[in-house]
Amino acid sequence: MYAQRNTSTSPRPRQGFSRPAAVRLRMALIMRKGMDFGPLGDMETALRFDGVSLAPISTGDASLINGGVTVLATATGDDITSGRVKGVVLPGGEANEAGVAQVKALLTLARAQGLPVLAFADGVALAAESFGVAADAPGAVFQGDKAALINERAELSAVVATIS
Repeated sequence: MYAQRNTSTSPRPRQGFSRPAAVRLRMALIMRKGMDFGPLGDMETALRFDGVSLAPISTGDASLINGGVTVLATATGDDITSGRVKGVVLPGGEANEAGVAQVKALLTLARAQGLPVLAFADGVALAAESFGVAADAPGAVFQGDKAALINERAELSAVVATIS
């Protein structure tokens, strides 16, 4: 039908469209009020382009509203213990007592399962405390009793490539 007409309504390919990589693995994203990835910028998009699907985990009612958008939690602590997620992403955020206690509980679950935790901004200090290691950087990966610092986007891609 479109071949018979020579008009501007015929379908065209989308120019300049950048498609993220195919999903390789699913990681839990701990939702915190005032989420912030610090000087590294928007790590959610960077992770998606590296083939990571992010499943939000709630740490309280306030954390489910981010930038005026309500986010539905699609993961729970059971997903961490059952192996349905391959790691945990911890952004920075507001540090209220109840929220921090829930974050620490999720970090304890991840550590017990041997999952990597990618922490950013002030989440690095929180994860370092939970894992009992020292780390001071814009981002860090914690697994077992080790921490690898992330200072730029390329380092994040290299770390994500090793997670399976």
